[in-house]
Amino acid sequence: MTHDHDLVLRPTAAETSAALNPPPGRNGGDLVVETLTGLGATTVFGLPGQHALGMFDALRRSDLRYIGLRVENNAGFAADAYGRITGEAAPLLLSTGPGALTSLAALQEAAAASAPVLAISSQIPTAGLGGGRHGYLHELPDQQASFRGVVKSVHTVRTQSQIPSAIAAAWESALTVPHGPVWVEIPQDVLLAETGLPVVTALDATPKDVVPRPELTAVAAHLLSSAARPAIIAGGGVVRADAAGKLRALAEKLDAPVITTFGGKGAFPWEHPLSLQSWLEDRHTTDFLEDADVLLVVGSGLGELSSNYHTFKPRGRVIQIEADLGKLESNHPALGIHADARLALSALLETVGERTDPTAADRVRTVLTRVRERIAAQELTLEQDVLASVRRALPDDSPSFWDMTILAYWAWSAFDPRSSNSMHSAQGAGGLGYGFPAALGAAAADPTRPVLAVSGDGGALYSIAELATAKQYDLNVTWLIVDDGGYGILREYMTDTFGEATATELSRPDYVALAESFGVPGVRTTRETLEVDLAKALAAPGPSVVLLPAVLRMFAPTHLG
Repeated sequence: MTHDHDLVLRPTAAETSAALNPPPGRNGGDLVVETLTGLGATTVFGLPGQHALGMFDALRRSDLRYIGLRVENNAGFAADAYGRITGEAAPLLLSTGPGALTSLAALQEAAAASAPVLAISSQIPTAGLGGGRHGYLHELPDQQASFRGVVKSVHTVRTQSQIPSAIAAAWESALTVPHGPVWVEIPQDVLLAETGLPVVTALDATPKDVVPRPELTAVAAHLLSSAARPAIIAGGGVVRADAAGKLRALAEKLDAPVITTFGGKGAFPWEHPLSLQSWLEDRHTTDFLEDADVLLVVGSGLGELSSNYHTFKPRGRVIQIEADLGKLESNHPALGIHADARLALSALLETVGERTDPTAADRVRTVLTRVRERIAAQELTLEQDVLASVRRALPDDSPSFWDMTILAYWAWSAFDPRSSNSMHSAQGAGGLGYGFPAALGAAAADPTRPVLAVSGDGGALYSIAELATAKQYDLNVTWLIVDDGGYGILREYMTDTFGEATATELSRPDYVALAESFGVPGVRTTRETLEVDLAKALAAPGPSVVLLPAVLRMFAPTHLG
């Protein structure tokens, strides 16, 4: 009697011959690139280093496209964006010690934003592993310990035969929801040594589905169907699961207003009659959500920014759908459903009853009117004009990547992304320097559309070296730099708190001349000419810089009083 698990795929004669007679001149690095190719990777990011040379040497014998950045952290941001845009695990090739550690801030952002990044680092020679002090260059007592609290999983390879399985396991981990960064490290001697192992084939690293429990979705469907004032908060999990269509269908079936978190922008149409847009840092919105008798939270942990700095106190029943088990009910008691957003929304659509609420759209309009009146009273026309100019200049289907800067904070609340998975920022971990290198990763993922990066002058200085990368690979990125002479938001915070600012003012270069020194065209613009100059830069192929000297201010918060 034969059982399914007894069936084994037997190699053909040609496959057997190839396995017995592998091509000469291969090393451990070839096993890395062959594994990545077998898993479906086409593009890798990184920066070479002494211990990683075996891996980089193997790239020239592969079909993988390599995008080399100038700083490891920026390479991590580029891989993060590539993963967000494609939904694929983005390989990030790094060296040991300083090179590896320099990527940590980018990997923290990837973890916070659930971006699938497959970081593969070299290690000191095998003889140095185990925590002794051998004096190798770049030696750390336990390199993976520096990453264990940041990434989803760590994998240390000690022999060449372990390479394919370790990388496949990491790939599966990165792409199992919630997506995230993973870490593989391979010693220098393992990468450099000649290998007689056959070419890597027939890899299976299919990520596991996180399926909702049916008894929980049944209860959730009943609560939503019978609610008097349901509302929905849509987070980044909806975007990552490509579930915007299902969310819209559910909202319309329930006549339930929807607000998107800053990480979930694009999960629901901005101008839809049920759209509360993204005005989460506003007490009018917070009051509305607190008044919901049933609140469905999809793909969000209701963290600091999504809860108006933890001032949000729901009074009704909360249903939370979340793929990250650590975020489930971490801030509020709820009917917690551990599941991928797409699968859970599909289950709800099949079981929820249709309801009609003729007041829903009117209540949404009332909230948005109150928000606009509050903002209008603060006389912030410059900021709104700049943001509107950016929106008009940017093609509807073009992605944008925003650094931690005042214009980005405005965009979180007020920018219409016009499509799902198109607006990205570093608001997960909140580190500076994200916008431009991330935009380069997105341009590598899809060269058919122009990509916009937005930075302040402070954040721009973190990634100015990547103008060389943009030029070398002719990446289609327009970089808008808003120059206010310092760390603008920190200047505001310190002035408001202490009466004056310290350590916020910056000496900076002539960004237009600096861009041109890299061979990248640059233009200095004004509030009045921004739309035309930005649209022209976005329409031209290749990289460009648009500099806007302007001091922007934030709208007043509501969580402080």
